[in-house]
Amino acid sequence: MNKLVSLLLALMMLLGIAGIASAESAPAYDGSEVTITFYHTMGSNLTTVVDQYIAEFNKLYPNIHVQYTSVGSYDDVRDQVSTEITVGTQPNIAYCYPDHVALYNLAKAVQTLDGYIDSTAEVTRADGTTEILGLTAEQKADFIEGYYNEGLQFGDGKMYTMPLSKSTEVLYYNKTFFDANGLKVPTTWDEVAEVCEKILAIDPMSIPLGYDSEGNWFITMTEQLGTPYTSATGDHFLFNTPENQAFIKEFREWYQEGYLTTQKLYGAYTSGLFTSTSEIKSYMSIGSSAGATYQRPAKGDDGNYPFEVGIATIPQANPDNRKVISQGPSVCIFKKANEQEMIASWLFVKYLTTTVDFQAEFSMASGYVPVIKSVAQNPAYAEFLAKADGGDYVSALSAKVCLEQEDAYYTSPAFNGSSTARDEVAGLLTKCLTIPDGTDVDAEIQKAFNEAVEKCNYSL
Repeated sequence: MNKLVSLLLALMMLLGIAGIASAESAPAYDGSEVTITFYHTMGSNLTTVVDQYIAEFNKLYPNIHVQYTSVGSYDDVRDQVSTEITVGTQPNIAYCYPDHVALYNLAKAVQTLDGYIDSTAEVTRADGTTEILGLTAEQKADFIEGYYNEGLQFGDGKMYTMPLSKSTEVLYYNKTFFDANGLKVPTTWDEVAEVCEKILAIDPMSIPLGYDSEGNWFITMTEQLGTPYTSATGDHFLFNTPENQAFIKEFREWYQEGYLTTQKLYGAYTSGLFTSTSEIKSYMSIGSSAGATYQRPAKGDDGNYPFEVGIATIPQANPDNRKVISQGPSVCIFKKANEQEMIASWLFVKYLTTTVDFQAEFSMASGYVPVIKSVAQNPAYAEFLAKADGGDYVSALSAKVCLEQEDAYYTSPAFNGSSTARDEVAGLLTKCLTIPDGTDVDAEIQKAFNEAVEKCNYSL
């Protein structure tokens, strides 16, 4: 990553990419024939959906030719785009996470979208109908706020990305076991400890809770508690506080009691522990909403699932300040010398993110959640949600929970170094959970926090 950063910084001097026109006052689309390229991570099940809607888009804009490439993983997209920026061959559009955009912005390569979003310029489609280049007030209000606001997390108040498809974390639980033993699904972290204690009394061989992402857990706790994590401006790394050390110390006690494990400590995704049919298993699992089918056990020889999966919002520190993380790909548009390419890219991004039928079909095919509220009124999607259950339609159940918590989503500040911060807080949480009894726990926790902040600062 340091090599990429160096190359991007050098590019600012060599190519002057920052001088390419901005979209502060976007001109209208002039109908030019342009080809735009789109890097993503989709498999064939999703490109089939995209192909259908590219064809529909081309009925409206036949002179805009969309070419796409699947580039492995999200990190593969990041690495390829970063390399291509250094020689000016970056695509027009790419899947992205905030950390990626912060990296690309070292070379000022990402186009701000405010001018496009707010443009009232009229665009005439091939069928003679018109639309404004920007978003209408209704379209803006239709976005799930937490997903939309991810594009504003870069410290300068400008919009850099649009949400395409999203996921979050949810609490999966063994509903069959909970019902049989009269257990209440925990809604707070205090209740988690109580339920874990009861589960161990029923099944001493179990590990009651598995949490897949240590980084998400730490960051979510700071959001729920209202304690510092990072800032996009000024001093970036703010997480070394007594309040944050206190919740880490409590979770260490839970780990020592055998209440929980995490992906790093377990050595694999904790969904495997949750779906296990062996003697050692878990009864709760916190993981991605898009991975619901991985949290469902395989059917037995009788054709039935060993247990029914329940899904709920993750536990909260304060029910009056509900926070769950916003995940899943957004898209960004890259600066190009041909301004019409950027405008055409915006029209395509706008089409994908605001077209109800596309959002519905893409969600059902991918397991991700639509980014606009009006999808709930789409007949096919409404039928999909109506089938939600803890078996064959567990993905629909997951999506339903996600849509019901739309007011709780958060995103973290994005800057050069934010990815390192995520890695370091994940590492320190793992390190602190395993501090053995008989040592100076407070001193070891303080040391872990100090080292994490030091590594973050060094990365800059």
